Amino acid sequence: MAAPSAASGPRKASASTIARPAPAVIDDALASRLAQIVGPRRVLLRASELVAYDADGLPSYHRRPSCAVFPGSRDEVVAVVRALAEAGVPFVPRGAGTGLSGGALADGVVLLGLNRLTRVLDVDPDNRTATVEPGVVNVALSRAAAPYGLHYAPDPSSQAACTIGGNVAENAGGPHCLKYGVTTNHVLALTVALASGEVVSLGRRDGEWEGYDLVGAFVGSEGCFGVALDVTVRLTPNPRAVRTLLADFASLDAAARAVSAIVASGIVPAALEMLDAPTIRMVEASIYAAGYPVDAAAVLLIELDGAVAGLEQDVTAVESMCRAEGARDVRVARDEAERTRLWQGRKKAFGAMGRMSSHLVVQDAVVPRTRLPQVLGEIQAIGARHGVTVCNVFHAGDGNLHPNVAYDADDPEETARVHAAMREIMRACIDAGGTITGEHGVGLDKLPYMDAIFSPASLRAMCDLRDVFDPERRLNPGKVVPVHRCREWHAAPAARPRADLEGA
Repeated sequence: MAAPSAASGPRKASASTIARPAPAVIDDALASRLAQIVGPRRVLLRASELVAYDADGLPSYHRRPSCAVFPGSRDEVVAVVRALAEAGVPFVPRGAGTGLSGGALADGVVLLGLNRLTRVLDVDPDNRTATVEPGVVNVALSRAAAPYGLHYAPDPSSQAACTIGGNVAENAGGPHCLKYGVTTNHVLALTVALASGEVVSLGRRDGEWEGYDLVGAFVGSEGCFGVALDVTVRLTPNPRAVRTLLADFASLDAAARAVSAIVASGIVPAALEMLDAPTIRMVEASIYAAGYPVDAAAVLLIELDGAVAGLEQDVTAVESMCRAEGARDVRVARDEAERTRLWQGRKKAFGAMGRMSSHLVVQDAVVPRTRLPQVLGEIQAIGARHGVTVCNVFHAGDGNLHPNVAYDADDPEETARVHAAMREIMRACIDAGGTITGEHGVGLDKLPYMDAIFSPASLRAMCDLRDVFDPERRLNPGKVVPVHRCREWHAAPAARPRADLEGA
């Protein structure tokens, strides 16, 4: 197993010894060199061309890159990274731009787009692995594995658009990660270009390696450690049988109690999702209508899978637990078409919300499952107090909450109320023993909360680990760790929270 070598920089660098390159100036010479590598049409410099890349899936933040470059092969990626290293220019890797934390925004630095690297390099059905380039779309990988009776288990709601490289960067989750685990549980090996342009291998295709778990360190590093050139993942056999249930409740509290009861029983659903009343109504008023009861306070979407033997008993047991906690009705999808429709409503819920207003705050926090009734009640009270409608659609089985608010960002008064509510919601989750992100990452959005959950020593350790991979901190500057902890030479403007988030 190869790891970052001494040639890529010191193993550890203090804030005082970190090199301080000049700001990201894309002069004619560097622009010409990048164009020679990828072709002139793949280097964007004009403001009118770059505007498409100044936000990601979370429209609360806008950061304009100084240049965007789009290599089309592994060799081109490495050549671009080396050219930027020689020029001392920072850069931000970006996939499909579906992230929800502002993590792939380039503030006056180079944006390195990886969406052209879309090859499935290998599918090995015997060993149940696949090796793909970082721009492969999540659902495309499962399509490539389908002829072998296999699939890629992590399934973010954006799986029809998000890429494997981005999933690796954010350690993405998804509804079926309750049973099957998040991205880090499925990545076996990576080939990575460090910020210096050095190419290293992390992990092994067989999933067995000696020494430190560098794959585990890289997955979820949010583009701060290197650029994935290829990713080897574990594939999962398709289940022999699947049953999808929809249970509707007259109160959020009853639905939350049912979640705890199901998990406590020892039955592990493949997925256990909750949608509240505002979300249900938005979904049912959209083209993604799934047949959810619009008078329900909440619904649970529960999926059980596995061997045929014993599955019906689990279905009966889950139905009984839901009814015992007050479910008005529990129905089982009759066929694959109905199952697909039920899941479409869940996975397209964010899209349904987006049609209601120009902006949408999509929040992400995790609380202990046993605290769900309390925290959901607090969220409702916070929304009412600030006069905003909070829509909850989330991974209930994991305790991974997604409180969302659709609003008009051109209305300063409404914007202030929305962000005040979100600050209180995040604080309620932290106070309940939770944490600030389950799958969306820290990026820019969660920076104000890092000091609330990590000690100075822990934050310093994060900076030290980053220095091993990128001692000059040119990769994705200003993200994940607050600037005052890492003292990055160029990152202050990008990492500073928006005025309406200050004081969080």
